[in-house]
Amino acid sequence: MSSLSIRGIDDELSERLKQLAIEEQKSVNSVVLNVLKQHLGIIKGKKFTQSFHDLDQLFGSWDSIQFNTIQGTVDSERHIDPEIWK
Repeated sequence: MSSLSIRGIDDELSERLKQLAIEEQKSVNSVVLNVLKQHLGIIKGKKFTQSFHDLDQLFGSWDSIQFNTIQGTVDSERHIDPEIWK
């Protein structure tokens, strides 16, 4: 492994790198390596990283009666009609 010294890093770039390192809980060296690799195409960025939270308020809010009612409806829709699939 080689070492590389970079001179001329201004205060703004230094602070942004340090802040990114804190956010990612990594060392500044690791952040700089990842930024360079991504920019040079050595590491590809992640695809499909968007998170959706539009149904979060429903999570854990059903009681067992509501769950069984909903699950029963879902299960009844899963039956295959043999006449259709001849």
